[in-house]
Amino acid sequence: MSTPLPRVEQATVAVAGDPPSKFSVRRIYCVGRNYAAHAAEMGHDAREAPFFFMKPADAVLPDGAVMPYPSATKDLHHELELVVAIGKRGRNIPVDKALDHVFGYAVGLDMTRRDLQAEAKNKGRPWDMAKGFDCSAPCAAIHTVDAVGHIASGEIELKVNGKVRQHSDINMLIWSVAETINQLSSLVELFPGDLIYTGTPEGVGPVVTGDVLEGRVEGLGSLTITIG
Repeated sequence: MSTPLPRVEQATVAVAGDPPSKFSVRRIYCVGRNYAAHAAEMGHDAREAPFFFMKPADAVLPDGAVMPYPSATKDLHHELELVVAIGKRGRNIPVDKALDHVFGYAVGLDMTRRDLQAEAKNKGRPWDMAKGFDCSAPCAAIHTVDAVGHIASGEIELKVNGKVRQHSDINMLIWSVAETINQLSSLVELFPGDLIYTGTPEGVGPVVTGDVLEGRVEGLGSLTITIG
């Protein structure tokens, strides 16, 4: 059956390896305030039940890309995160089975129009346009579990123009990867192609045109993005 419009190409993220391959992105889920120190700097208690928001699949941006400074904001913030790529379908996944559903891990950025987010919070409105805008989910190549194992600890660090802005350890996650999958799969069924951005450590802050962001997670390499 023909369609009246051109087919839209599915968003993908590179998969590290030889030969290289691609991971087709279905949905992007993000966990809010999942490091105690970041929760505190945002004015919230250190531990609360996890909550989730989403970004469109085509918000992904590859390593080395230029991210256009988005419209309608004067306060674009960086949030470096460990990204979990789901490779197995599941709903109501038990914690002790959750890691069986992980295909791999990557370094990602949850870019945020902070001024729009603050305005939405003050008015009791959704955050969608503060979080889910074009190019707002940069993601480096995914490293498979077979290659790197499961990432439960290790440095997570972001530099802006060579200066450290964020630095922590994955073991400081309030809700572990397995617990996050358990909680999220109680709300929606997870499928291969889903990405979970697991939350950011403290030190979030603004970036401007020309800034170079270099994020890394120990064992997963790095992600470099330039604000254009």
